[in-house]
Amino acid sequence: MSTQQIPVVVLAGFLGAGKTTLLNHLLRSARGTRIGVMVNDFGDIGIDAMTVAGQAGSTVSLGNGCLCCAVDASELDEYLEVLTRPESRLDVIVIEASGLAEPEELVRMVLASENERVVYGGLVQVVDAAEFSATRRRHPGTDRHLALADLVVVNKADRVGADELRSVREAVAGLAGRAAVVEASHGRVDPELLFDRVVPEDEIEGQMSIEDILYGSEEDGHAHPHAAYESLSVTASTPLHPRRLMGFLDSRPEGLYRIKGFVDFGAADPDNRYTVHAVGRFLRFYPEPWPAGEERLTQLVLIGSGVDAAGLRKELASCELDGPQDAPDEHGMWGVLRYVRQTEEEPGQEPEAS
Repeated sequence: MSTQQIPVVVLAGFLGAGKTTLLNHLLRSARGTRIGVMVNDFGDIGIDAMTVAGQAGSTVSLGNGCLCCAVDASELDEYLEVLTRPESRLDVIVIEASGLAEPEELVRMVLASENERVVYGGLVQVVDAAEFSATRRRHPGTDRHLALADLVVVNKADRVGADELRSVREAVAGLAGRAAVVEASHGRVDPELLFDRVVPEDEIEGQMSIEDILYGSEEDGHAHPHAAYESLSVTASTPLHPRRLMGFLDSRPEGLYRIKGFVDFGAADPDNRYTVHAVGRFLRFYPEPWPAGEERLTQLVLIGSGVDAAGLRKELASCELDGPQDAPDEHGMWGVLRYVRQTEEEPGQEPEAS
């Protein structure tokens, strides 16, 4: 891609669900990743714990390289412009929906943004496992929000019994459709489920980092495991058939939250490789010339919860071309190309594929 795009993640959830706790956890876990955060109030963000480096207007620079902005919905585009400037060097932007606008409206604004430096990073909905039934009674919009979500975090899983947790997760999964659903305690979701975490060169496996020492324990004094997810890497030296790949992408299973990487379509477009970015229901392709001297491979990473890794690998293998007689026709790339150009779309939907 000619312009490095920054994923914009919308974080939503009703009061008390734990989304600010999750957001603070992401900031503590940032390490080499520079996160831009948009909130309506600095109040609950753990700025003091991260040493404020400076303050200018309504933007706070955090000591770990992250930035935090206090905005309202009308300022969204303005601050996206500020946060995506090259000098900010951000890797991801997280918008906390509470107090700003309905999650649906925020998602629509991100999708409609004319800022070429941003790309939609998904709607993450946080629910309180212990209060889920009561939340649905108090907030009729709960079901609608879950239906729009790309990822649902069933938080406070440690506060309910195994049977109740199973019941809540099944109810959430039924409302959320194809969205990935993960359980968490104290908002501890592995950042790599939501975005690519930049690992510092001096971070050595098994060696405790400064962040581990400072932030390794939560408010109850004990560390809690991250919400579980699966990651599958696929490499193919044979080009993929565009129609069959689009069939796979259109029917990708529940729980498959993110797909990223490069695709080689062979003779269907010999000059370009296609970067693919999929999160939840959102899908985009970005063609770019093949780097000189680089081997032509399809390289994909699939991330989700409860996915069938062997089944996914088999489905992707079936997308590979099976000899010259299997070459796509002149219209074979049409389905892919529909996802190259920006289109206006409703939250929770994606353009129809051919």
